[in-house]
Amino acid sequence: MATPVVEKDWTETLMEMKNLLFICSRNKKRSLTAEHHFAERGDWNVASAGFNKDSATPVTPELLEWADVIFVMEPDHRSKLSRNYRDYLNRQRVICLNIADKYEYMADGLIDELERKVHLHL
Repeated sequence: MATPVVEKDWTETLMEMKNLLFICSRNKKRSLTAEHHFAERGDWNVASAGFNKDSATPVTPELLEWADVIFVMEPDHRSKLSRNYRDYLNRQRVICLNIADKYEYMADGLIDELERKVHLHL
């Protein structure tokens, strides 16, 4: 007797995923805050990067291929990702958090917004 194939929904798949990548413009405030905040919890492997040339950690094909879920901060980041790195986006889910560049690194308001928005997808 054959075992039935059951397809998973995105919620189940995301809960199994381990590698989260957060991307913003310069990787100095929003994405770096997300990396440090969520890494402390130990639930996932977390990294961050930025699109600009002066980013603390620039976006690379290797980081994109490592990631299971990619969180970008703004719609423009999603467009840049699709335009410049399309060949490296195969299985990852790309989620825009819509977090404006108005916070300092590790600001309470930024952490609150990250907590609220990231958990909608994990």
